Amino acid sequence: MNAKQLPQQLQSVHVMVRFGFRLAIMIGFAVFAGAGFGRGLITLLWMSAVICAFAGIAKREMPLAANLNHWDEMTAYVALCALGTGIVQHT
Repeated sequence: MNAKQLPQQLQSVHVMVRFGFRLAIMIGFAVFAGAGFGRGLITLLWMSAVICAFAGIAKREMPLAANLNHWDEMTAYVALCALGTGIVQHT
């Protein structure tokens, strides 16, 4: 069964789980970043946002679809990146 055959609610859960795993992996890599945790995490979040945008384009997903997709995941990474940038710059 491919992703298009899954019900919409299950697709959204799949995206949320994927986001959580990717975020956990990024935090793990950021802990060992030479530039520091904050800057490392911001860089990884930015790269993940770009990759999600390319994946959304490649899969021809609609940005405002009823179910979650790569565009929503990209938006979450950009929001976390902006939040992290604000926190890192004030410290």
